[in-house]
Amino acid sequence: MKFALIGCGRIATNHIAAALDNGFEIVALCDIEMAAIESLLAKHSLKEDLSIKRYTSYKDMLSELPEIQLVAIATESGIHAEIALNCIEAGKHLIIEKPIAMSISDADAIIEAAEKAGVLVSACHQNRFNIPVQQLREAIDSNRFGKLSHGSISVRWNRGQDYYTQALWRGTWEQDGGCLMNQCIHGIDLLRWMMGGEVVSVYAQTRQRFHDYLEVEDVGLAVLAFSSGAIATIEGSSNIYPSNLEETLCIFGEKGTVKIGGKSVNEIEVWNFSDASDSGAEAAGTSEQVPNIYGNGHKLLYADMEEAILQGRKPYVDASAGRDALEIVLAMYKSQKTGLPVSLPLEDFSSEDMRGTF
Repeated sequence: MKFALIGCGRIATNHIAAALDNGFEIVALCDIEMAAIESLLAKHSLKEDLSIKRYTSYKDMLSELPEIQLVAIATESGIHAEIALNCIEAGKHLIIEKPIAMSISDADAIIEAAEKAGVLVSACHQNRFNIPVQQLREAIDSNRFGKLSHGSISVRWNRGQDYYTQALWRGTWEQDGGCLMNQCIHGIDLLRWMMGGEVVSVYAQTRQRFHDYLEVEDVGLAVLAFSSGAIATIEGSSNIYPSNLEETLCIFGEKGTVKIGGKSVNEIEVWNFSDASDSGAEAAGTSEQVPNIYGNGHKLLYADMEEAILQGRKPYVDASAGRDALEIVLAMYKSQKTGLPVSLPLEDFSSEDMRGTF
């Protein structure tokens, strides 16, 4: 698989590692800062590989290297959609870092353009591939919970000023959004995926408590109502002292209770089902060792995307999944702005509509 990466910042190393682990041919890297490209190549012992082209313009890269099959977009969030649409026009399959876009209209444009062009788009919600998450999904699909009562996601992390000063686009409504859009969207994706049915309403409160040098929220809570009658809560924050505490997903049904915790939904802490011969023993304690909060999922997401391209099927985490997670975050933002519950499907809304909130 001939692969190129656009954006060589903080998360880029995970993408390069995933490409290498899957045997992809890295054709080109692109970033507006050549130093970022060289630093990333050096980190993976690729600095001397002159067959890897270096670009500061992704449009030049697309026009000069028609052999590229798959592109990953790992730039600041605010330009994901623009780059994606240009890549789709060039006929490239895509992996887009979260969030897939910053507005509903841009997410819809990506989905529509990809369908028309016959290319595949995967939203990079790699935590779906975590071993405990996969075990939970199997239990959901097997109806082991029975009727669902409620669920919750709690993302209790820390981000200090040093994190934001590394890149000036962070913490802006135009290019990033706040803790819900950046840090918590992976957990929000998992919650919506597990709960089933459509989300019919979202009521949220968000605040900026400790990051007054930013434009955006650093804590947010919400209640979601699903078409099934189930309800769920979201708690997301970058205010946790002194460091990342947990990302915990809970699902409660008439016949089962599961709690997956750890720093990045990587440890099964509770696993109780009525159909288990020894309640809680079959999976409780399952833990996946992860190097950091990003987990191990990039490698599996890349492997799935290659297989999807070769087989002509949808990727496991497609663009619509990315849109669904984005919709929840934007609904939380709109609820904060209006002070009211927001009905879904959400009419077009953008993070930029939140300008001046704090």
